[in-house]
Formats: sequence, C-alpha cells, structure tokens
Amino acid sequence: DPAVELDLDLRPEGKNGPVVRTLASYRAYYEKWSSTWEAQALVRAGHGAGDAALSRELLGVIDAVRHPEGGISARQVNEIRRLKARMENERLPRGLDPRRHVKLGPGGLSDVEWCVQLLQLEYSHEAPALRTPRTLAALEAEVGGGFLSQSDAAALREAWVMATRIRNATMLLRGRASDAIPTDARERSAVAELLGYARGEASLLIDDWSRRARFSREVMDRVFWGLG
Repeated sequence: DPAVELDLDLRPEGKNGPVVRTLASYRAYYEKWSSTWEAQALVRAGHGAGDAALSRELLGVIDAVRHPEGGISARQVNEIRRLKARMENERLPRGLDPRRHVKLGPGGLSDVEWCVQLLQLEYSHEAPALRTPRTLAALEAEVGGGFLSQSDAAALREAWVMATRIRNATMLLRGRASDAIPTDARERSAVAELLGYARGEASLLIDDWSRRARFSREVMDRVFWGLG
C-alpha cells in the first residue's frame, strides 16, 4: 500500500513552527497570530487518534476561530477569494487540461469544498449544524439552514461524489494518488470500467464528469465568487 503522507508544513508557523506544542501555545497562537486561511483549514479539524479528551480541549480552543461570533468579515471573504484565485493560477499542473483535473479544475473537489467552507465560516455561528468537518454533512446543513438551495447543493454533491470516485478508481489502478482523469486511453478505459461503465464507454465518463463539473462551477461562480 502507498504510504500515508502528512503535510507537517500546515502546522502553525509552517516550517518554522514546532512539530509538537502545548495546548496553551496553540491557544496563544490562534488568539493572536492565526490567519484567515487557517480558520478555513480548521473547519475540517476533528479527532483522529490519541487522547480523545485532549482533542476535545483543542477543538474547544479553535472553535472561536473557525466559528467566529458574527461570522467572518467582508475583508476576510475577499482574502479567501484571493487565495482561491491564486491556487487556480499556480497549483494546476502545467500542460494539463484543467477540465481533466478533478481536484483543482473548474467544478472539482476544491471548488465544492471552498464553497461549502465559505458558507460555514459565514454562518456556523448562528447554525450549529454547520459545525461539521464533513463536506456532504455540511452541504445538507446548509440546505436545512436556508443558506443554499436544494438544486445548488445537488450540483455540488454530484460533482464531489464523482470526483472522489474518479480519484479512488485511479489510485486503485496505479497504486498511487492522482487527481486527474488519465490521458492514456488504456488507463482511462480501466478507470471507466472500475466506475461501472461498459467496455468502450470511457468517453461517457468524460461527458458525465464534464456535465457535473460545469453545473458545480456555475454554483461556485454565484455562491463563492458572487457573480451573476
């Protein structure tokens, strides 16, 4: 099995910060120095392993950061938008058709999750159901709270689920993580068959993903970017 990699650079202070720190130092950091992007990252935080009581204490410390009273400011919304635009410009692999990248391409996993997380940062202070690290659960809560329409949530959900299935099938095929629909015809056909398409129907996989991604991006443009 491929190794499970942990991105330690995402810790407070990045490469310059200690790998292990006390609960008090976490509290001091998040109260005084944390950035808006860290509040967004903390939306996904939850207990994974180790002492559950300590996890609860830490999650209690960061709740004020990721579920701020009154929601995030207009300045912070613009900051998040600028960071997303920068990601779209800098992180997509050169030479790859963005429409084949199910994570960073238009309507992909990143679009869905940033859209969902922005609504969480804006409204979780008034709707406790939004305080979940799970994307699909947050989507349902946003519909229930009236922050997102059923049709918009369905478009985001369908794109997120299909993108996740494509990534998983590609990893099963290659034995390593990949965020793009294979360009090699044989690999693309194998991924399509793993997803339930008949032999020779790889083009249908591309068509289905393109349609879902387009609908997802339309929601992203309206809800996240504020266009239209």
